[in-house]
Amino acid sequence: MSKQTERYLLLGIDFLSMNAAFVAYYWLRVESGLIATIIEPEFLLPMFVIYIYWLVWFGIFGLYRSWYLLSRLDEVVTLFRTTAVGVLVLFFLIFLDDEATNAVATSRLLIAAYWGVLFLFVSGGRLFLRGFQKRMLERGIGLRNTLIVGFTKKAQELCEMVMKYPALGYKVVGFVAASGSRTPKSSYRNIPVVGRVKDLPELLEQRKVNEVLVGLDSTEHDKLLEIMKYCDGRPVGMKIIPDLYDIVSGQARMSSIYGFPLIEVTPQLMKPWEEVAKRAVDVLVALTILAAGLPLWMMIAVLVKLDSSGPVFYRQDRVGRNGRIFTMLKFRSMVKDAEKRSGPKWAEKNDPRVTRVGRLIRRLHLDEVPQFINVLVGDMSLVGPRPERPFFVEKLSKELPLYRRRLKVRPGITGWAQIKHTYDQSVEDVRTKVKYDLFYIENMSWRFDLKILFNTIYVMMRGKGHT
Repeated sequence: MSKQTERYLLLGIDFLSMNAAFVAYYWLRVESGLIATIIEPEFLLPMFVIYIYWLVWFGIFGLYRSWYLLSRLDEVVTLFRTTAVGVLVLFFLIFLDDEATNAVATSRLLIAAYWGVLFLFVSGGRLFLRGFQKRMLERGIGLRNTLIVGFTKKAQELCEMVMKYPALGYKVVGFVAASGSRTPKSSYRNIPVVGRVKDLPELLEQRKVNEVLVGLDSTEHDKLLEIMKYCDGRPVGMKIIPDLYDIVSGQARMSSIYGFPLIEVTPQLMKPWEEVAKRAVDVLVALTILAAGLPLWMMIAVLVKLDSSGPVFYRQDRVGRNGRIFTMLKFRSMVKDAEKRSGPKWAEKNDPRVTRVGRLIRRLHLDEVPQFINVLVGDMSLVGPRPERPFFVEKLSKELPLYRRRLKVRPGITGWAQIKHTYDQSVEDVRTKVKYDLFYIENMSWRFDLKILFNTIYVMMRGKGHT
């Protein structure tokens, strides 16, 4: 099944199990007569509030992500930790406002009882769903289209293992030869060689591939970076067999199901709670800046309009997360149709196309303010690699190894490369900034984002923008 369908099923099973746990706990505390109560508490409102609490809590800790990389035991252990901490926080909040906190022993018993009931119901519901998913996969329903890179004995053994365990969720739709020695007419177990490594971009699109498994021999290790280049920035997972681990050390995570070892290359970059915090900060800061500075933004819009003919906003297609095209907004700082004659080109220092007002707002970075609208709708983040135009993404992807890895994350208004380097004026500038972008991606964290934001404010106060 698709990730979206899986998430809906998870939400549904958790809705039933969480509320069933509350009903069971309510009966134990109120209806059973085992615990004395002076006033019968409300039922529906607390059940609704607590369900919303757990929904948010599970989302923060990543319990609504795709499961297929984890065993059921791993998921139950994660549930154990998450519910234990969540129950402690929940009851701390409840008893903080409870006047009857003198019954300490009873309170502790209630905490343990609710946690036990909740964990039993939620883990039971999820185990039922995972068992259902496993049976569906074993029948060939919901498998993920998979390419195996390599056509050696090792790659064929990898194919055998995948076919032996259909519950892994892989459906091998073809082999990709790592060298020119194998022709597309070759096949193994009726699975054909569909192309070579250089054909990967087209094959990923044509065959709607979700996963790429790499089974290269030691003599073919030099192909790995090329394979990563073609997969980066696309919504596909990439996993390799363990003997290639030393090549991508620091960028991988081991997973093993049914004793089947695979290394996930470039796994989830941030912890779930950090992603939630990052998005929350994005929305809060964007709303605050747009609302608080509204009179100034209106004045800039008027000045842009009076200074030269053309629209107030400059709209341009940019490449976002996972290669999705979106329209980026800026206050127009150049003359109308500045690239009509020259075609796509990077801005230059003291660019003659820049207007008088444009020169001022570029120096103060105020031309970037409309991008906070892009942040609100989710196309961009406050911090991340700067979004580039499709023309340059295609051009630079061919010239710079791993350039498309920048597309793994939301592009940002500012970033580590922006505070460490100048504006792009040549391929060499881009090459330097890609190094900074990759460093940011490999070290993404909420604290790193805050450091970049504070440095950006400092750069703006010094008026070091491009003119």
